[in-house]
Amino acid sequence: PSFSCACFSHERSGSSRKGQIHTPAPITPTPLRSLLCFLLSNLQPGPQITGHPLPKSIHPPRLHRALVGGGMGGPLGAIIGRYPSAAAGTGGDDADHPGGGGGTASLGIIRHDRRCRDLAFLVLFAAFWVAMIVNSSFAFNQGNPLRLTYELDYKGNVCGDRHGDPDVHELEVRYWLDPNQVYQSGVKGSKANLADAKAICLMECPTPAPDGLNFVCDYPEGDIRLSVDDWINRDYNYFEMLTPDMRNSSLQLQGPCYPVIFPSVNVYWSCQYIARASNVSLTHWQQMGGVNIEQNMLIDKTIHKAIDSRSAVLKRYVADIGKSWPVLIVCGALLPLFLSVIWLLMIRYFVAAMTWITVVLFNALIVSVTMFCYIKAGWLGNDPLTVVIGESDPYVHISGRVSELN
Repeated sequence: PSFSCACFSHERSGSSRKGQIHTPAPITPTPLRSLLCFLLSNLQPGPQITGHPLPKSIHPPRLHRALVGGGMGGPLGAIIGRYPSAAAGTGGDDADHPGGGGGTASLGIIRHDRRCRDLAFLVLFAAFWVAMIVNSSFAFNQGNPLRLTYELDYKGNVCGDRHGDPDVHELEVRYWLDPNQVYQSGVKGSKANLADAKAICLMECPTPAPDGLNFVCDYPEGDIRLSVDDWINRDYNYFEMLTPDMRNSSLQLQGPCYPVIFPSVNVYWSCQYIARASNVSLTHWQQMGGVNIEQNMLIDKTIHKAIDSRSAVLKRYVADIGKSWPVLIVCGALLPLFLSVIWLLMIRYFVAAMTWITVVLFNALIVSVTMFCYIKAGWLGNDPLTVVIGESDPYVHISGRVSELN
C-alpha cells in the first residue's frame, strides 16, 4: 500500500473494539518524524524495488506504528516520545496483533501503583544517614580544621591555634628541638618514632648564629618567668636565665634549651633540617661541653620522608581545598556558567563569525598559558643562572651561608 508523509498528521489510536472509533490524536511534526516519514514513504512494495512484496516484518504500517509509538512498544517509541496508553494496548481487531490482545503483555506497561519494595535497603540507607549526621556533629564539635594544615607540638597543641596551651596562634611552624632524636627515629630497626620526638611551634625556622651559638628553648614555664611574647621577642632563647642544673641538662640535650647546629627551612609548615652543620656553632657547642651531635644525612631524609608521606600529602590536598573554596566556586561554577551563556548567545547571533572567533580565542589562550608557565618557571624576569640553579633553593643559600660562617 502507498505510504505518504501525511501519515504523520494523525496517529491511529489502536483498535475499534465494540464498534468504537477513537478520535485520531494529532502528532506534532518534528525533524526526526519528517525524516522517518520520507524513508517510510519510499518503502513501496512492488517489482520495481525488490521484485516481490515487502515481507510482513518490515511492512510500512507496522514500522510506522513502531516508530511513532501507536501500536508497538519498540525502543524508538520512547525516543519519539509516544507511549501507548493502557486502553490502546488492549485492542482486539489488529491484524498485526492476532489474538485480540494487542500485544499488551509485551509492552511492559506498569499497571499497579509504584511503591518501595526493598524495605531492608531503605532501613540500611536511613541508618547510613543517621550515622553521617552523628559523625558530622562530632567532627564539628570536637574537630579542628587546622590539623589539616599545621602540625602538632609535643604537648598536642596544633601550631597556629589560639586555644592551645600556651597560646600559639602566631607560631605556625613545627621545629624539632633535638637533632639526635630526629636521627635516631630514622635509624633502621630503631624503636624511636619521629612523631614522639620533641617539637615545638615557632614563627619561623631558626638558623645558626654567624659568630656564636644560638639556642631554641622550650615554652617558658615553671621557674622561667617569661611570657610567650617575651619568649618570642628573645628569639626563643633564655639560656642565660637557666640555673646550673638546667644548663647541664641542656648540654645533655635534655632541655629546656637546645642548640641550633643545623640550618632549617620551612617545608609545608615543618622545619626541614639540612644536614650541613655550622662549624662555628658546632665548635662553640663542643667547647661548652655539649654531647656529641650526629651529622648524618639521615637527619635530613627522616624529616623529608615524614613530610612526603601519603597521609601528609592527603592532608595538604584537603587543606588546599578548604582554603581555596571561594576560587573553586567562582572559577569552577559561576564563571563557567556565565561564559557558557555568553558563548551560546554568540553562536545564536554571530554564527558566521564564530569559526574565526574560536580560532583566535583558542590561540590567545595557548599563548597566555605558555607565558604564565614561563613566568612561574622563572624564565622571564631572571638571569639564566638563577633559573638553572633556583633562587629559592635552600641548599644553595645555606651552603653559601655555611661557607661564610666557616
